[in-house]
Amino acid sequence: MMDKETLSAYRQDGAVVLRNVISPEWIEHLREGVAQNLKEPGPFAKQYTPAGNPGMFFGDYCNWQRIKPYSDFFFDSPAKNLVAELMDTDKVNLYHEHVLVKEPGTKERTPWHHDQPYYPIEGKDIISLWIPLDPVAKDTSIEFIAGSHAWGRWFAPARFADSKTHDAAQDSRFETPPDFEAERSKYRILQWPLEVGDCVAFHGLTVHGAPENASVNRRRAFSARFTGADARFTLRGGFMSPPPPQEGGPKLGERMDSAAFPVLLGA
Repeated sequence: MMDKETLSAYRQDGAVVLRNVISPEWIEHLREGVAQNLKEPGPFAKQYTPAGNPGMFFGDYCNWQRIKPYSDFFFDSPAKNLVAELMDTDKVNLYHEHVLVKEPGTKERTPWHHDQPYYPIEGKDIISLWIPLDPVAKDTSIEFIAGSHAWGRWFAPARFADSKTHDAAQDSRFETPPDFEAERSKYRILQWPLEVGDCVAFHGLTVHGAPENASVNRRRAFSARFTGADARFTLRGGFMSPPPPQEGGPKLGERMDSAAFPVLLGA
């Protein structure tokens, strides 16, 4: 069980570091999956580094059904128990995975954003585990704005390629995000050096981003995303990422339980 300080930090800040919770065996298995993913990109794969620029920023998601190490991790690792405790729920569903690779010298930032406005999900039980597959120095690590999950604000989704918001991302709650990078001093920003075996858990509405990778080391990250008991499937009036499933998904307004978002824990 997690200590009270960890649980309190997650609920207050919307992000918390978990030290040495992913075993070396699972790390190696996920590395095998990422190697396969890089060789065999999925339909949502993106290269965010323009041709001719140094490094490489690669992203892909929703490949757990075809890349066995990914599905093994969701179904067989202790991750589902970790997120159940953090969300204080007895129900956990698989949502999807998101792989992000920044090779040494990559200059592209991951723009400030929060995840839930991209998703066809309503509810508070949405959580990600950002799992580094390489050691990450603090100055190249993912960053979070403490407490932003509790602001009650929904920022329009931003494109990773150029940080611009999607014109088609229509929802009455959406607002243009502030220039968080220019206004860093206004916020308490959380950022941790991470060793292999550590991960960061964060809420679906916690604002976050990541710097360039100016180091000499790769920065491979596997982000495992889950929902809990109160999550319900919805459709937004514009851009959604990942796109809603064409088949095998839940009905509007219902729990996520479906072939597309299988139950990992609970009933």
